[in-house]
Amino acid sequence: MTFEDLNLNKPLLSALDDLGITTPTAIQEKAFGPIMAGRDVVGIAQTGTGKTFAYLLPSLRLWQFTKSPYPQILIIVPTRELVLQVVGEVRKLSAYLNLEVVGVYGGTNLKVHKAEVEVGLDVIVGTPGRLVDLLKDGILKLKQVKRLILDEVDEMLDLGFRAQLNDILEFLPRKRQHLFFSATMIDEVLETIQQFTDHFEVVEAAPSGAPLENIDQYGYALPNFNSKANLLEHLLQTEAGFRKVLVFVSTKKLADILYERLEPTFGEALGVIHSSKSQNFRFNTVAAFEAGTYRCLIATDLVARGLDVSAVTHVVNFDVSDTAEKHIHRVGRTGRAEEQGVAITFHAPEDAEALAAIEALMGRSIPTLPHPAPRLLSDELIALEQEPEYVAENTVFIRPAPENAAFHEKSLKNQKVNVRVGRRDKMMAKYKKPQTRGQKPRGKKKGRKS
Repeated sequence: MTFEDLNLNKPLLSALDDLGITTPTAIQEKAFGPIMAGRDVVGIAQTGTGKTFAYLLPSLRLWQFTKSPYPQILIIVPTRELVLQVVGEVRKLSAYLNLEVVGVYGGTNLKVHKAEVEVGLDVIVGTPGRLVDLLKDGILKLKQVKRLILDEVDEMLDLGFRAQLNDILEFLPRKRQHLFFSATMIDEVLETIQQFTDHFEVVEAAPSGAPLENIDQYGYALPNFNSKANLLEHLLQTEAGFRKVLVFVSTKKLADILYERLEPTFGEALGVIHSSKSQNFRFNTVAAFEAGTYRCLIATDLVARGLDVSAVTHVVNFDVSDTAEKHIHRVGRTGRAEEQGVAITFHAPEDAEALAAIEALMGRSIPTLPHPAPRLLSDELIALEQEPEYVAENTVFIRPAPENAAFHEKSLKNQKVNVRVGRRDKMMAKYKKPQTRGQKPRGKKKGRKS
């Protein structure tokens, strides 16, 4: 099947022709019919299989031009990077349509987004928090929305966005179409979706959690941070095929520590990105990685949801992901557009249970290869891996006294607690009832007569 076989209009076909795309992917082909029929759809497909076009093509085909300044399509995504990615895809497909799209997200000037929304728009893409800000200010009106689209819906519902989504729903018309898309779908997410709609059709291009066939996965057993960092440095220095490497770590702090560890060796070829970085820094970092300026990029899971980078040769799971579904998102960043990719997982003994869950979800094992340079293994732990000597910064850690230490009861005087007692309480204790000097009558203040 080609896009010519679908019920697309000429403007959309021309836009696809400009992009050099002629054949729909499995999820695009399966989702088109149900969406065009007006049904609520839950689309499940792996990262890199064209999920964004799967909901945009039928939604833009159903869009009709009006003079109204209010949007017909609302797309909600979890991250700023994903907002920009989806806005870019809408603009590509609407090159021959008289359509206005606006992207809104936190971390930037609200006045700028207010001005863009007030001018008028047809499609709005945003993160939940910024959308709520615009709605409560009365700038954004959703009374003409016909399609509500949640992209990366599993991450959206897992990040504590439920309250904000409920706020947004209060501003939406009752009659609307729901489209939910993600690379993974678990029972808990499906139960949450039922709060939005009772009748939906699940469109699945591949079983949730099924690995891409063109991604070679293997792992290394490594005991600690230094051993992992040594091996990563070794692979980047000795393997010519590691041309564009995306490294996933579990926390922002660990991302910064790993960057500081590798930066002296790789310098300007190394980048780091996480949610604590400024918006401009994040945009520039992604652009540099896409352009090849950065050979290796260290990232956290949430920020990586919005990364749309082509030709990633290797994904390195520096830490095993805390959920099996996140692992699927991670490895899906390589092996895109029918290219061959490699995903490497560093795992410690304490990761055995999480690794088993990942293998169970994928339905296949991740082979552990022998260490290519055993001399790089280290027994030294970094501060984060050691038992803390302090409860917090600038706070002395109080250790319990040994059993044979001398102990003396406090004197009766020193056992008193210094609590301020008010006059009313003192009088109550002394006279068994409150003693006051009388309350002054509350009335109007005396003033001069005119």
